[in-house]
Amino acid sequence: MNYTTQMDAAKKGIITKEMGLVAEKEKLDVEVLRGLIAEGKVVIPANKNHKSLSAEGVGQGLRTKINVNLGISKDCCNLDVELEKVRTAINMKAEAIMDLSNYGKTEHLRKNIVDMSTAMLGTVPMYDAIGFYDKDLKDITVDEFFNVVEKHGEDGVDFVTIHAGLNKETAKIVKNNPRLTNIVSRGGSLLFAWMELNKAENPFYEYYDRLLDICEKYDITISLGDACRPGSIKDATDPAQIKELITLGELTKRAWERNVQVMIEGPGHMPLNEIQANMLLEKKLCHGAPFYVLGPLVTDVAPGYDHITSAIGGAIAASSGADFLCYVTPAEHLRLPTLEDMKEGIIAAKIAAHAGDIAKGVKGAMDWDNAMSKARADLDWERMFELSIDEEKARRYRKESSPENPDSCTMCGKMCSMRTMKKILNNEDLNI
Repeated sequence: MNYTTQMDAAKKGIITKEMGLVAEKEKLDVEVLRGLIAEGKVVIPANKNHKSLSAEGVGQGLRTKINVNLGISKDCCNLDVELEKVRTAINMKAEAIMDLSNYGKTEHLRKNIVDMSTAMLGTVPMYDAIGFYDKDLKDITVDEFFNVVEKHGEDGVDFVTIHAGLNKETAKIVKNNPRLTNIVSRGGSLLFAWMELNKAENPFYEYYDRLLDICEKYDITISLGDACRPGSIKDATDPAQIKELITLGELTKRAWERNVQVMIEGPGHMPLNEIQANMLLEKKLCHGAPFYVLGPLVTDVAPGYDHITSAIGGAIAASSGADFLCYVTPAEHLRLPTLEDMKEGIIAAKIAAHAGDIAKGVKGAMDWDNAMSKARADLDWERMFELSIDEEKARRYRKESSPENPDSCTMCGKMCSMRTMKKILNNEDLNI
């Protein structure tokens, strides 16, 4: 039986090879997974042209996934550096990579990532349009916008961020309800500017069916972008954000009618006490579609440490229903991240995702922690290193400060509680 997309196959009762792989990774019954994909509650971003992909599922009941942003800009346009970031992100087991290149001809980098990446690849075609056509934003035509989306599909991109919910109505609400930080989404601000300059409707909203045609053709998952995500904790959960979310829910249903898979993007910056409610709102207003969040960052005063502010918010978001976390690095708001910045961002996001999985009871999530706790009780240092989320750093710290007794560390020495209890319970000489 033929099918066009993973959702189409799921609705027809077909188990694709991607579904089989995801079910195996998640230790989930494949028929249960198929049912969730048919309902739109799980997506498997898997472009038909991405041959190196090791498919991952995003959504209800699955492990929280993380995404790594990279790409060139006018000020930092070293392709070799960005490809090294790709290799590192894959080695660190990030499930997704987004190429956010916004300068020059980005096709070479994008095709290289598709060829080498087992992780799913996302892009924001709006960024590419300006460099691709080398013309002023105002002069880019509707056809040209859609041609870039088509090109990304041909190249093998698995999911595209499209800010289709920023229509004229939402733009009016933005203008009538002034924000401290206005529109901080780069793609959203460019679309807002294009609409204002041309006195026109958002082309991705007005011609949404044209977008669905492209996505169905290549099985691209639409990541419905949140142009009005809050860029400061003061702007969180305001009228523009909620209005756009309602529109994204309507667009989700239209995509599902065409068997196009959908994720919803979310905040942003947000106080701790608003995160849980925002996760509930998205799931309600967008009919259970997977939720992909940037952070949220829970305070605005920590430049240089925003991987931490993001991980705090990400853990709460994941525990409250978010399915996909976009990492944030220490360089957020300051510069293009270096390789080391990227590593720190990945680890912080992985910690947040795993903490969220434990809280929401993802199958097998706590087994990892239980294994680490047993290794600690056994003073099995080698096993502790193997289980560490950052094995390299754990080994380095241990090596940099060697204890007198190899079964302890330099914090407690012979007074180590694990050592004491192990010896006492085994009737051994304590020798403190």
